Amino acid sequence: MQIATWNVNSIKTRLELLLRWLDEAKPDLVCLQEIKCVDEAFPRAEIEAAGYNVAVHGQKSYNGVAILSRHPLEDVHVRLGGDEQDEHARFIEAVVSTEAGVVRLGGLYLPNGNPADTPKYGYKLAWMERLRAHAAERLAHEEIFVLAGDFNVIPAAEDAKRPAAWVHDALFLPETRAAWRRLLALGMTDAVRACDDAAGLFTFWDYQAGAWQKNDGIRIDHLLLSPQAADRLVGVRIDKHVRAWERPSDHVPVVAELAL
Repeated sequence: MQIATWNVNSIKTRLELLLRWLDEAKPDLVCLQEIKCVDEAFPRAEIEAAGYNVAVHGQKSYNGVAILSRHPLEDVHVRLGGDEQDEHARFIEAVVSTEAGVVRLGGLYLPNGNPADTPKYGYKLAWMERLRAHAAERLAHEEIFVLAGDFNVIPAAEDAKRPAAWVHDALFLPETRAAWRRLLALGMTDAVRACDDAAGLFTFWDYQAGAWQKNDGIRIDHLLLSPQAADRLVGVRIDKHVRAWERPSDHVPVVAELAL
């Protein structure tokens, strides 16, 4: 089973690219972020025609997440617990049934947090703590559980071409990385780093200043695996070539393969 995450940066703008990639990569489960549309505007018919079931949690012009699945989606719920006042469309979760048992997938778009000297950063850290609490509850069930999405976290210096350029950014501040480590400390495995510890594995290149051409990237799109999922990890890849397609997202898909 191939499980993927991709921040498409507007489903309306990127639909043709998404369909092209789905046909090429043939992932089983996909978490999308920044769809930037309400549920009713999501191109459900086109994606269903490509062979996928769809669950959507959208928001006009901003945020928005979705799960695409070749398997029927069960137990779908949206929004992260812990703050009833938070109306941002940033989290969706669903279950699929396999011969190996259920697979629970959480798709997320974690807050950016910039500027770091504003309440936006407090919101980011609070959201990360809510995510940690949710993951702890899910891990207690000892299921095959995957958190996939744009975490807006650069975990370590090797996850940026120029780490010094990010030292004051909310994506790389010590508090952000500490919150990331608390999430891993629950027993979650970073799928990419479980397979490859090399530097230069990036998932995002800004549109500005020739970042793509210079390979001036960062790794902020992640798949975190429960112990039961990590035990089945076969491999992982970053579909970097998608960034070179016409009118691309500034993110690329990350795909983990589990033996299911």
